[in-house]
Amino acid sequence: MHPVIVKTFGGLSTSYYLRQFVFGLAFPIFIYLMTSQGGHPIHPLVMVMMVLNTLLYPYSRFVYEGVIGFIVGENVFIVHPLLMLGTKLATMLFCWMCAVFVAPIGLAYLYYHHSKAQY
Repeated sequence: MHPVIVKTFGGLSTSYYLRQFVFGLAFPIFIYLMTSQGGHPIHPLVMVMMVLNTLLYPYSRFVYEGVIGFIVGENVFIVHPLLMLGTKLATMLFCWMCAVFVAPIGLAYLYYHHSKAQY
């Protein structure tokens, strides 16, 4: 396999990628179920974007977690569980919706990180 692909798309651990991928699947499944109830077919371009966002969601989430980890550091916030779950769902939806825009940042970082580690 080409080294660029291995350093970028293979840069996340398999367990992390699969975990985030499964969480990312919730959104297209929900969208599909809601649109199929209305009897309206999903436009093919929307389907393509949903597939791309789902495949790239783990990399988008990787970027988000890195930025939040940098800002928050080792601090722990004690909040109401419903507020935390709502915030978590909102950030997951944001990362999924913007995955095609955010994931390239994560892929570039992974390429840089794995290239630097090689030398």
